[in-house]
Amino acid sequence: MSQESTVPAEVVETAEIPEPGAVTIVVPTFNESANVRQLLHQITEAVPARLPCEVVFVDDSTDDTPEAIEKAAQDCPFPVTVLHRDEPVGGLGGAVVEGLKAATSDWIVVMDGDCQHPPSLVPDLVATGERANAGLVVASRYIKGGSRAGLAGSYRVAVSRGATWLTKALFPRRLHGISDPMSGFFAIRRSAVTAEVLQPLGYKILLELAVRSRPRRVTEVPFVFQDRFAGKSKSTAQEGLRFLRHLAGLRAASPVARMVGFGLIGLTGFLPNLLGLWALTAVGMHYVPAEILANQLGVAWNFLLIEHLLFRERRRHRRWWDRAGRFALLANADLVLRIPLIALFVQQLHLGVLSATALALVTTFVLRFVATEALVYLPRRAGEKPARDGRTARRAV
Repeated sequence: MSQESTVPAEVVETAEIPEPGAVTIVVPTFNESANVRQLLHQITEAVPARLPCEVVFVDDSTDDTPEAIEKAAQDCPFPVTVLHRDEPVGGLGGAVVEGLKAATSDWIVVMDGDCQHPPSLVPDLVATGERANAGLVVASRYIKGGSRAGLAGSYRVAVSRGATWLTKALFPRRLHGISDPMSGFFAIRRSAVTAEVLQPLGYKILLELAVRSRPRRVTEVPFVFQDRFAGKSKSTAQEGLRFLRHLAGLRAASPVARMVGFGLIGLTGFLPNLLGLWALTAVGMHYVPAEILANQLGVAWNFLLIEHLLFRERRRHRRWWDRAGRFALLANADLVLRIPLIALFVQQLHLGVLSATALALVTTFVLRFVATEALVYLPRRAGEKPARDGRTARRAV
C-alpha cells in the first residue's frame, strides 16, 4: 500500500518531484514477435523526453522475436538492446535477473512483452518511488483503482487469486504491504537489487525479489491488467508446477524450515520402502536382503524430493552422481548407526527399548540432516564460482 505523506495534498501536486537519472525497462520475451512493435510504440508514446529511457529485451525465443525487435527499434528515440540466451535458465524470472544485471539506470522497470502491462504507467511508477523514497514500487491489480480485467476466463482468475492467497499465507512478513505479489509489473531501484542472491524458477520474479532481497520501503500504484495484444498466454500446467517448486524452495530458505521439510520428506519415504518390501517378499526373497533393497527405493525417493524442493539452488556445487552417492551413503549409514545407539541408550542411560529407539531416531535424523547439508550440498571450498548458466549474446539494435 502506498506510503502516506504528512505534506498537504495540494502541496504534493505542485511540489517538484526529483527526476531520476534514467530508467531501464527490462522486458523478458519468449516468442513475442507479434507484440514487440506495438510494445515499443506504446513505450515511445508513454515515456516523456525528460525521462531518459533504454529498453533491454532478454529473449529466450525460438521464433523471429529478435529480428522483430531489431526492425521495430529503428523507429525508437531511445536505445534498445537484445540479450538473447541460448539456455533459458530460470525461465522468464531468470531472464529478468539477466536484465537487472545489465541495467545501468537509476530505476529499473520490469514488464511483460505482451502489452498487458501499460507502458503509460512507467513514469508514474518512477515518480511514486521518488516521492515516497521507496526502493520497490509494485503495480497492483488489487488496490483501489486496479483491475485484473485482462485475465482471460474464470479459471485464470481463480488460479491468480489462489496463488496470491497461498504466497501471502506462506510469507506474511516478507509480503506485508504487497497486495499483488504475483504482479510482473514493478519498478525497483538499481541500488536495491542484489542479483547474486536471486534463484528464480519460472516467471514470478517479484515474489523472488520480495522474499530474498526485499527493499525496506515498498509502495504500490494501481493498474488495470490489459488484454493480450497478440499470441497466446505462456501460463501452462508445467509453469504451475514450477511455481509450486519455487514456493517450496523459497519457504525452505531458513535452516529450521529445511529441517522440517527434510523430516516430512523422510516420512514420505516409508511408502516406497514398504511397497518395495512387499513386492520383493511376495516373489520369495528373504526379508533381510529385501529390506536392504527396499530401503534404497526410499533413499532414491527422498533424494529426488530433497533435490527439487529443499536444495535446488545448491545443486550446482557438485555433480548429480556425487550428490546421489553421498546422500545414499549417509542414508544407509543411518541404519548402521541406529542399532549401536539404541544399545548405548539402553545400557548407559537405562532407557526402555521404545524410549531408546525414539531417541536414536531423533539423534540420527538430526545428524543426517546436518551431514546432508555439510557433505552433499555445501560448496567444496569457500568462494567457489557457481556453474555456468549458459551463454547470453548481447546485441544493441
